[in-house]
Amino acid sequence: MYTLFYEQTAMFCSVSKRRISSSSSYSCSLMSRTSFESSKSRRTYASTPDHRPLARRKRIIVAMTGATGAILGIKVLEALRRMNVETHLIVSKWADATIKYETDYAPATVRELADFAYTANNLAAPVSSGSFHTDGMIVVPCSIKSLAGIRTGYCSDLIARAADVILKERRKLVMVVRETPLSDIHLENMLSLTRSGAIMFPPVPAFYTRPDSVDGIIQQSVSRMLDMFDLDTGDFERWEGMKQK
Repeated sequence: MYTLFYEQTAMFCSVSKRRISSSSSYSCSLMSRTSFESSKSRRTYASTPDHRPLARRKRIIVAMTGATGAILGIKVLEALRRMNVETHLIVSKWADATIKYETDYAPATVRELADFAYTANNLAAPVSSGSFHTDGMIVVPCSIKSLAGIRTGYCSDLIARAADVILKERRKLVMVVRETPLSDIHLENMLSLTRSGAIMFPPVPAFYTRPDSVDGIIQQSVSRMLDMFDLDTGDFERWEGMKQK
């Protein structure tokens, strides 16, 4: 009797051990597989590259031609520098001469105001390609010769080529045309470029600010030019209606 009892007890314990062992093995296997799949999922997520482009500074091309009004281009460069805008400057041969004739600045000093500077005959510069991203271009001052070259798409120098790129890429082109009086040829060139998307911006002074110096007139003009790029210099009085004296 006791022998039968011990045999049954031993058999029960053996079966129980096998069941526990099997259950434990299954649990361990399930946990391992879940852990592996979770780890695999995490690794796949973590190793996925982030292709979002890095934020960059606003980038403006500034072109100076030989027209009178070199100080306007210089003040545009100074304002953009204060606002931490990346500038790519193109200076023509006659712009160099006008800078020296009309201002106390040296052409080398003007170039130092820009982040990058190019000569007008450097048609291999980055700004000659549409794949080089910019936020627009301003030609200041803009001569009648440059106006005609840009209107016809005759890219004889880097100024005309960069402007042509801006137009074909549908970016913003501001042209500070310095000439008076204007012939029908000048007006037709400006009208054609306006229809192509360019902004004609003759540097016409405003007197509602009651400027007390030429510097005040220049400052207001430059600030309005940069308004075209949604850049606020914050250093001139905006019109807020007629005020009682």
